[in-house]
Amino acid sequence: MKKILGIVGLLVVVSILTAIKSPESFLSAYNLENLLRRSALFGIISIGAAFVIITSGIDLSIGSGVCLVGCLLPWLLKVHGWPVAAALPLVLIIPLLIGLVHGLLVAKLRIQPFVVTLCGLLLYRGAMRGLTGDQAQGFGTGFETLKYLALGKPFSIPLPLVNWIRDGSWGDWSQFVLWVACPMPAVILLLVGVAAAVFLNLTVYGRYLLALGRNEEAARYSGINTNRMVILAYVLCAGLAGLGGMLFVLDVNSAQPVDFGNFYELYAIAAAVLGGCSLRGGEGSILGVIVGATVMQVLRNSITLVGIPTQLEFAIIGAVILAGVIVDELVKRLAARRRAAREARDR
Repeated sequence: MKKILGIVGLLVVVSILTAIKSPESFLSAYNLENLLRRSALFGIISIGAAFVIITSGIDLSIGSGVCLVGCLLPWLLKVHGWPVAAALPLVLIIPLLIGLVHGLLVAKLRIQPFVVTLCGLLLYRGAMRGLTGDQAQGFGTGFETLKYLALGKPFSIPLPLVNWIRDGSWGDWSQFVLWVACPMPAVILLLVGVAAAVFLNLTVYGRYLLALGRNEEAARYSGINTNRMVILAYVLCAGLAGLGGMLFVLDVNSAQPVDFGNFYELYAIAAAVLGGCSLRGGEGSILGVIVGATVMQVLRNSITLVGIPTQLEFAIIGAVILAGVIVDELVKRLAARRRAAREARDR
């Protein structure tokens, strides 16, 4: 909980500073809606990355998985005229099979996750570039029902006092509430997040994943089928990357194989680490991961609105992530020292 409070504090600080610097733009309904959508899209793939990191693994192929699904779906629908009922299940099953292969290579052949997923990063994007002739794939007009998954706005969220904070003027009480349309990806993230949190915290398999990440050998000796849990983690990660890829391409309506999904794996891993997942494994919070993904998107948004050159975007985000990880590590060491000192006094 302390880790979550820390990342929430960082989110609040960044949001307040941006709101002070550019209140009209940052606190507009349009900008907040876009922030919700982008945070939800990255939150979905970040939850997948978290499952692998909890097992002390890593998946560098998330961005290429996004590219694979994001290019394959419009390629099947527009170029080859497949019906949605056939194309959609196929593009969501393929990532699950990819995750299964990753898990088998890591669990059965004992190949390092870094090597397996790095090869996947190159393979899946290269395959889509060859399959599509490196041409941009898009939906054009039509497919409105399918696009509703990314562009739909099923209801609105009231944000009290935002109008007053932005405009600084008093008026009718109803004007103090800013209504922001909730994008459909936020609803999907909520469903995925609740399901992931229940799985991780309230089921025996979630406890197995955490135990595996803390000490694989001890987990194996305690009777846990560690190979099966490793495979499950990679299947979940690839499956959520595929779901994210579908939503990403529906959101922007087109995908270029050469760069669609580039660096998304780094955003997902960074969000998971910021949200409390230890790269050593055995620790993780789904709520923290979602907040971490939101922090990443608010930072990107702040850089644009405040007027900082976009060339510095990755440098600033990297510095903030590094600072957050350093502070978290120092706090953990301080807590460990205090705990050791307290135990020494009790003796």
